[in-house]
Amino acid sequence: MPLKLGPAGVPLSCKGRTIVEGMDDITALGLETMEIQTVRTVAPHHFDQYWQAGILSWKTGFEMNLHGPYYAELLGNKRERSRTLSKMEASLQAAKIVNARHITYHVGPYGDFKRGAEANEQVANVMAGVVDRCAEIWNNKEESEDYAAFPWVIENTPTLIGVETSGRQELWGSLEEVLEVTNHVEGTVPVLNLAHIHARGHGRLRTSEDFGELFDLVRETIGGKTFYCHFSGIEHRMGNALHYTQIKKSDLKFEPLAEFLAEDGDWLDITMISDSPLLEHDAMFMMQQCERAKHRLFEKQARDERRNKLAIAQGMDPAELAAREAEEKAKREAAEQGKTAPAPAKKESKPAAKKSTKKDEEPMVLESDEDDDDLF
Repeated sequence: MPLKLGPAGVPLSCKGRTIVEGMDDITALGLETMEIQTVRTVAPHHFDQYWQAGILSWKTGFEMNLHGPYYAELLGNKRERSRTLSKMEASLQAAKIVNARHITYHVGPYGDFKRGAEANEQVANVMAGVVDRCAEIWNNKEESEDYAAFPWVIENTPTLIGVETSGRQELWGSLEEVLEVTNHVEGTVPVLNLAHIHARGHGRLRTSEDFGELFDLVRETIGGKTFYCHFSGIEHRMGNALHYTQIKKSDLKFEPLAEFLAEDGDWLDITMISDSPLLEHDAMFMMQQCERAKHRLFEKQARDERRNKLAIAQGMDPAELAAREAEEKAKREAAEQGKTAPAPAKKESKPAAKKSTKKDEEPMVLESDEDDDDLF
C-alpha cells in the first residue's frame, strides 16, 4: 500500500520559507509530498519558486500538488463565475510550471441552484472546460521549445483536476455530489477531505469500518485505486465544519484510519495531505500511527501463526486453542484482581483484641506505568 504523506504548504519548521527549502525539509523528515497553497490568487513573483520546485520535483520524484484559490463561485452569476475562472486559469499555469500531479478546486455556494441534478450538471460542464483548458496549456506545441529545459512539460501527463468535498451544508460538495461529477468528467478526481466529510456527516468517520465503507464507495463509483486525500482534526457543529484543529484535539481520530490501512488497505495508493494547523508535525504523527498499526498487525499475525503451530502439534483446532487461551487469560486476570482486593473484616472475639488500624484496612493498589507521550 503506497502512502505518501506531506503538509499543505511550507513546513512551519522551515527557516527559509521558500517552496524549495520546504521540499528539502519535508524530505529530511521522511515525508514525500506537499501541496502548494495559492489561497486567494497566484502571485506572479512566486513563479521563480515554482520553476525551481518543478525542476527539483522532476529530478527527485518528489510529488508536487497545488491548491487553487479557496474562494470560488462556480455556481454564481456570469460575473462571479468569470472571476473564479480567471483565478483558476492562473493556478493552471502555476500547476504546469511546478509539475503538480493534482490541483484542487472548490466549487463554492449553491447560489441560485438547488441541490440535485441541475447543480451537478452545471459543475460538470465547468469542470469539463477546465480539463480541456489544462490539456491545452500542457500540450501547446508552439511553446514546447520554450520549455526544453523543463522536460516534464513535454514528457509528463497534464495535472489532474481535483474536486474537493466541502464541509458546510450551504456549499456544493457533498461526497455524493463530488463522486457524481468526477465519475462523468474524465480528467477529474475526487479530493476526499476527510475532515469535511466527517463534519458534514455529523461525525460519520469514527471506526476503521467507517473508513473502509468510504473507500469502498469511492471505488465502486469511480473505480481505480488511487486516492488524493486531506486530513486534519476538525471542530464541527450541526453538520458544518467550523475550523481545522490539530488531530489530537478532534473527535476525528487518525488511529482507525491507520488500522484500516494496515489491515485492509493493501489495494490503496494514497496521497495524504495534512491540513492541520500543525502541518508537518501532524503529518509525522500520521506516519507514526501507520507504523504502529503495522506493528500491531504483525504481532497479531505472529501470535496467530504460533497458535496454529501449537494447535497442530497438540492435535487441536486453532479456534479451540484460542478459546482455551482466552479462558486462561480471564482466570489470571480474575486472580490478580482477587489479590488486590481488601481482605474481609474478621469479627472480634475478645475485647482485648487489637483493632485494625486505618492503614491496615486500606487495600493494596498496584501502580501501573503510564504510556509514554507520543513524539508529536
